[in-house]
Parts: sequence; structure tokens; C-alpha cells
Amino acid sequence: MSSYAVQTTYLSWHLLGFSSIHHLSSRPKGLGIVSLPCKVAEGILVAGGSRHVTVTGRGGEKFRCEDCFLVELVCYDCIVQSHYHTPLHRIKQWKDDLFHTVLLMSLGLHVQLGHRPGEECNSCRAAYDDDFVVIDVHGIHEIKLDYCGCTHAPSCYKQLLRAQWFPATTIDPRTVATFAILQLFHLLSFESKVSAYKFYHSLTWRTNNIGTKPIRDRYSVFLHIVSEWQHLKALKRSGQGHDPAGIEATQEGELAVLCPACPQPGKNLLEGWENVPRSECLFLAIDTNFCLKWHLVSTDSKDPGLGHGWGYFVEEGKYKVHINMNSEVLQEKSTCVSHNAVNMADTKSSKGLAATGVGTVDCACHDMKLPNSVGDLQKGEKYLHMDYLIFSALIAFSQLIVFNFSYDITCQWHKKLWSRMPSLPPALHLDHPSKVINYFVPKFHLDAHIKACQTKFSFNLTPWHGWANINHVAASMKEMGPGARRDTLNDHFGDWNWKKISGRTMLRKIKEAVKAEKDHCAALQELEGSIKSSELGAAYIAEWKNEIKAWETDHTKPNLFDSRVVGASIQSPAVCLALRQQDARELEDGAIISLHAEVTPSVLISTAIDLEHAQHHLWVDADALGLHATDTQRANIVTCRNALQCRVEAWSSVQVLYMPIVANLRATTLSHQFHLQNTGHDDSGLPSSKPDSGKAEDFPLLFPSDVCDLTVCDLKLLKLEWSLQYAQANDALTECPQNICGQGANTQAHKTVDTLENRLAMSHAKYCCAHKALLRRFQPLKKSDLRPMGDFGGQTQGTAIMSWIWLTHGVSTDNSAGLQDCEARHNRWHEEIQLLMKEMQHVLAFLKWHIQWWEERATLQTFVRAEETEGFVAYAKCQGAVRRALLMSFEDSMVLMIGIPLPYGWLSLLSYEKIVDNMIELRSLQNWFRGRIKRPILQCVDNVFRKQWGIEID
Repeated sequence: MSSYAVQTTYLSWHLLGFSSIHHLSSRPKGLGIVSLPCKVAEGILVAGGSRHVTVTGRGGEKFRCEDCFLVELVCYDCIVQSHYHTPLHRIKQWKDDLFHTVLLMSLGLHVQLGHRPGEECNSCRAAYDDDFVVIDVHGIHEIKLDYCGCTHAPSCYKQLLRAQWFPATTIDPRTVATFAILQLFHLLSFESKVSAYKFYHSLTWRTNNIGTKPIRDRYSVFLHIVSEWQHLKALKRSGQGHDPAGIEATQEGELAVLCPACPQPGKNLLEGWENVPRSECLFLAIDTNFCLKWHLVSTDSKDPGLGHGWGYFVEEGKYKVHINMNSEVLQEKSTCVSHNAVNMADTKSSKGLAATGVGTVDCACHDMKLPNSVGDLQKGEKYLHMDYLIFSALIAFSQLIVFNFSYDITCQWHKKLWSRMPSLPPALHLDHPSKVINYFVPKFHLDAHIKACQTKFSFNLTPWHGWANINHVAASMKEMGPGARRDTLNDHFGDWNWKKISGRTMLRKIKEAVKAEKDHCAALQELEGSIKSSELGAAYIAEWKNEIKAWETDHTKPNLFDSRVVGASIQSPAVCLALRQQDARELEDGAIISLHAEVTPSVLISTAIDLEHAQHHLWVDADALGLHATDTQRANIVTCRNALQCRVEAWSSVQVLYMPIVANLRATTLSHQFHLQNTGHDDSGLPSSKPDSGKAEDFPLLFPSDVCDLTVCDLKLLKLEWSLQYAQANDALTECPQNICGQGANTQAHKTVDTLENRLAMSHAKYCCAHKALLRRFQPLKKSDLRPMGDFGGQTQGTAIMSWIWLTHGVSTDNSAGLQDCEARHNRWHEEIQLLMKEMQHVLAFLKWHIQWWEERATLQTFVRAEETEGFVAYAKCQGAVRRALLMSFEDSMVLMIGIPLPYGWLSLLSYEKIVDNMIELRSLQNWFRGRIKRPILQCVDNVFRKQWGIEID
């Protein structure tokens, strides 16, 4: 073993934490941890010698194989004979007290194709130039290869394929990649997103990690092989190889993996679905990915690709013709917020780029790419590109009636959609008058739209509506040729779709939906019950439900989900005005007793509230100075403090006239206790006062409500304070929603956000001060309550409970805001259950159809050679068996969902309507099963019902 290897071994122990034997000696010995590094070191070092293994065979030369299970030294003849079956193993020879790498080729091993291992062909023919390279998982190998030259021997490339070696060419190949290495790279490219460049060069370093021996460069050849392998696997898995017309007859989109849960006419829809076409709807998500840029590399003539519109990408020729013909059409500007995707679609920089991104149309519910739904974008997110992709994807679903589009700019895109359709090729036109089209904005993007869009295009408020995987390969595809890039993306999209089919997410979704529907049903009933407690409330509920049904049927009717903020609450200015007018009347009548010529009792209390606000502002400003405030900033604080001190002293001299007790209280420590009670127990985030500081902002004002428990207080002063504090609390509640709308922070908006945060904190403090005086009338306002109507405190819109501040009088005219959202959430979850049940039915029907389709594929072709026919039939049956296994897995999921351990196949007794009805009424479910299950199993079923749902047998 070389000194470098020994150093590397010890370095690896150090990195693993085995820094020294001495360090480990202090650890407990019971687990054998101390001896582990020593034993590992001993084993690795001994493995570098020759005396620890058995020597077999004759002769002085000794060899061993690095890849065989039994590491033993054998003679020259034995090492060659034992590797007729494994000609790509790595061999080492013991010489000069160490092992040297040798090639089996140099030991005389010739790989003979077309015959059994060890047999020689009498008419063998050596590979071209007797020079052959094999790319395998163990490295890059040079071998001697002989083809079979017998009379009926197949062609050279077929002999290689039967040996599971993929040739780079069909004529005189000199390089192959084993099926094993291609399968490994294919899988790693999906899971770890490794590029072909890194993968290939990892193999070269595995072959020779020192770099002293040059490795035959076959990187460009490997790229060609990988491209062909990916394409042929897609053809094979889609059944095109079984088509008697050949792969040339492949139609556009036929290599795509279809979504089994979406309605697929002719594949997974029940017989007679055309009679109720609106029961089947398709959810489509439209999106773009600007990470998938493509540099201006090569051309379609040099790199045309292998599948022209056969997969997920649209056919490039037709697509470019459409774009070139309409390239002068300008994009309409947004009438919603300033969407960059709309307004900057014609101005996005594309210097040096052949494509600025990729546009796609997905199955919205299951996140699966649709056939012929992907295309390159030349600039921004232009309608010109997206319209072509959308209508191209719709062709396969033209028999459906109901379509639901989800698009982040749908409020602008849908306006002139049908007027733009005539510019598309006639084959892409849709008979839209006979269709029902619904438009939505994804929930993630909805808050960025104006309020009107948030209600009109919301998934949550409309009945019957419920890229991370690819971004990691974006960098490796920027420099690809156009054809190779499209083929690679098609391959990744196919893998993504397949994993969605083989995953088991529906069971999880149905469990979540059932629980959420139950929770929101209870919340709705509780809210409705509180409103129905009065006769007027019951009438309102009935009227409101009728209006909701009318809007869901016809969206031109008034939308009850629109926010209705009116100024019906009691506000401070109005209360102050009313109190001043009352003072004026009492002064005229001589009914008021004023102890001060200018300050009436109402003025005294209102001024106290103003002073309290001024103290809060000064707290905030002083706390914001920080450690490195300038002299100007400090001078401003001192000026404000002096002015406030004068106001406080003037007011307190008048306060003593109306409340003599405060003079004694301020002279004792009681005032500090009152002050702490008023300022020290809220979570507004404002700095706490320091009653011992002597500063104006810390002066204890001592309201009537502070001292009424300690001494007799004028009842009129208490009533005046109540009225003003009540109005202040309403002011704060009105200000809070205004200050928490749209606070998403970014680098350019920190100052604005800070201002809003300060206003919010001040409103919070204002409310907290009023709340202490009105504790029995208002509930506490916590920081967790301060969230906008679109923010649900970590919950999603479909699961959240609205903050109570949006249900207060003045934010809406009544409790309709909460009632509408609660009703909508309950309805959507109830519909989600039914949609999931229908999707399960689609999946089962699709898999049954696909099983039959593959069984028919097995009989489409016959060949002269029996082994070829056998191979075609075996593959078709294998694919049918895969679908059958998936079918059983999905049916097991449905059985688990219902909770009944039925034998396989019995679930087919359940129709969609029966499942939905019985999910709601468990007793009906039990009775239905009792009528169909044989007596020996009935007791088991009854036990499940009793254990799962607590239902006793009648």
C-alpha cells in the first residue's frame, strides 16, 4: 500500500472523529468503540498485502480481482478463465511487493459475442481497428472484442445490444456504454440532477485517480448514447415499439405520461358520462419558469432533437411559425396591479439568450405536465406564447365541457382570450361557446392582486374548485443544443409525472379533507348558531344564503365576499364633538358646575387621553435613538420632552381641582403602582415607562378609573372617561387593519414598513390603554390578532380561523364577513372530498384501461425469430403487471380510507355515488356492506365498525 494511501486512510479517521488512539482511550470500553479505529486500520492495511488471502492455481504470477466477491490470489490461467463472464472487472497483479493495475486485455482475454463464454467462433471478426472502449460502472475499459461471423449471426450492433451494451453507432462501433451505467446515470440525473459532464468525469477518476495514465476521451460519444437511450426508453415505455406501423407513426404527445386522476375521455370516464358532461371538469395551471434560460447555442438544423412534439414540448416548427407571424402584436397593459409579467413582457432582456424561460400548462390538482404543453419563451410571459401552449394542451381534452384555468395573471390574460384565438392555427381552435370556462388566480399570488380580483378569482370562494423538481438542472441545460435540451426536459418531465402516479398521496389528502370538513362544519354551525339566536339573525342567515347561491350561479349578481367597510362605529372626534356640544348646552342652562374657567370636565379627560398619546409617541421616538444618535436627534427629543412637561404640569394643576385625591397619591408610591398597572402589562411592543425617571413621558396621569377603587370619584368623570375610552378603542381597531394591509418587506420598502409598524404599535398601545379602562366591555387585543384578512397566522386560507378584529362593528356592518368565509371554507372542503373520490375512481378506471391496452399491445406484432416475439410479449406483460400492481395499491388505499379490510377486488362493488353517500352516513355504509358480505366475514366487519366509529350492530 502506497504512503499516500496510508496518509489518506489516517486522514479519513481524523475527519470521522478518530483523531487519536489516546483520545479515544478515555471513552467507555464496553461498546468496543476504542478498538474500532485500530481494527479498521489493521484491516485496511492488511488488505494491501498478499499474505492474508489464499493462493490458488499454478505459476509464479499472482493476480486478484477488485470486483469479485472472494478476494483471493490466483494464477494467470485462472484469472483469465474466471472472467469470461465478467470481462469488465478490474484486475491487479502482485509484483515487487505491491499490487499493480493490469488490463484483462493485456492478459490475453478476448470478449467473444454470439457464443457462450469461453467459446471461440471459427469465423470471428475483430472490432474495428481492434480498438474497443466500454463505459461501465467500474470505469472506462479498453478490451479486445470479437464479433460472431457465423452464417446466421445478427449484425454487429445487435450482438452488442444482446450483450446489454449500447453502441455509439450501428456501423463499425468502437465505443459502447453498458445498460447498467446508462440506467445508473438515468436515475441519478432524475434524483440528484447530476450532469453528464460530472458523471462521465467521475468515471474517468474512478478508472485512474492519479492522473498519470491518460483515459480515452469518449465524453461526446457518451452524450450521444445517453440522448438515444433516453429517447428509446420513452418510446419503449409508451408502447410505440409494439406498434406495427413503427415508431415513425408516433403522434404528437404520445410519449407523455398521462395523469390518471384527471378526466381522460375514452380512458377513465364512466360509460354515459356525456349525458352529464358538467360532472367532469379539468383543472389547468398555467405557469412559467425563467430559471430555465437557454443560451444562444447551436441551431435546430445542427441539433434537431429526436422527438418532434412527441412528448411535452410542442412541435418546434409550428410553434416558431406562429410566433414569427404574430411577433409584432403588442401586449395589453395590466389594469390590475402593475404585473411585471404583463407590462414588461415586450421589454425583458434577452441578450445572448435563445430562450428566457419556459412556459407550461400543468394538471393543477396533481402537478403533472400535460402532452404538448411546454414551449420556450423568447422574451417575457407574452400572451402570444402562452395562448399557443394552452390551446395545444387542450386538444386532448376537447370533449370535456368544464375547464378551470389557474394563472397568476388570469385577471388580464382572460379578457381578450377568445378574440386572440383566431390568430392560432385552426387545429388549435376550441368551440368555446359550448364550454364552461372558469378563471382563477393561484392562492400564492392572490394577495398581490387588487381586492376585486381577490374575490372574483379566488379558489376558496368559487364552488367546485380545488417547478421545484426541474430548477436544479437549469444550469446544466443552458449550454445544450436546442434538440438535446428539449429531449432532456421531456425526459425529466416524464420522470416527474411517473413519480406522481406511483406515489400514494390520495389517501393522505382524503384524510386531511375529511378532518378539515368536519372542523369547518362545526365552526360554521357555531357561528350560525350565535347569529340565529335572535329572530332578526335567523332571517338574515336565510337571506344571506339565498344571495350566496345567486352569486355562485351568476357572478354578475352582487358579490357578498367583497369587503364592506363603513364608518358606523363610534369614533373619538364624534364623541368629543358631542361632549363639547353638551357642555355648551349645560353652560347656557347654567346646569354645569365648572371648577375652571376654561377647562370643563370633558376637556379635562380628553386632554388627559391626548397627553397619554403624546407620552407614547415620545417613548417610541426616544427608544428609536439607539446608541449612535446625533446631537440634532437628541436635541429634538429634549425639546419635545420640555414641551410635554409644560403641558403635563398645566393639566395636572387643573386635575387637582376636579380630583383632589391625586395630589396625595402622587406624593406617595401609590402613583407608581397605578402607573405600572396601566403601562406594564401589554404586548404592544412599545418601550416600558420608568415612573422613577422624572421625565414627562413617565409622569403618572391617574385617570378616574385608576383611583375609583381607592376613593370616591365623581361619577360624571367616570362616565366621560368611559365614553372617550370606548371611542378610542374603536379608533384603534379601525386603525389596526389599515396598518397591517400589505406589509411585505423588501429592500426598497424598509422605511415605509417601519412607519407602518410604528403606527400599528401605536394603535395597539392606544387600544391597550383604553382596554384597561373598559375591561369588561372589550376583549384583550394580542399581537397574534394583528394580522390582515388575507393573513391567517401561519394557517392557509382554506383552514384558517379569522382574527376577531375583522368581525367587530365598524369593520363590517355585521358578522357577514366571518360567516361568508366560514361558509366558503366548509363548502370547499366538502367539495374537496367529493372531488378526491371522483379522482380515485378516475385512477382505478385509468389503470384498468391501461392494463387492457398493454395486453392488446402484446399481440400486435409477430416476428420470424421466436426470441424476438417472446421479448415483445414479455415487455408488454411486464408493463401490464406494473399497472396491475398500482391498481391493487390504489384499491388498498381506498379500503384503508373506508376502514374495512376487504379482499382484493371487492371494492369494485362500490360506485362513486355509493362511496360519497356512505362516507357521510356510516350507518348506511354498514348496512350496505352487510347485504353484500358473506356471513363468515360479517363479524370482522362489525368489529371494525364498532372499533373505528363506535357503531353497534342493530
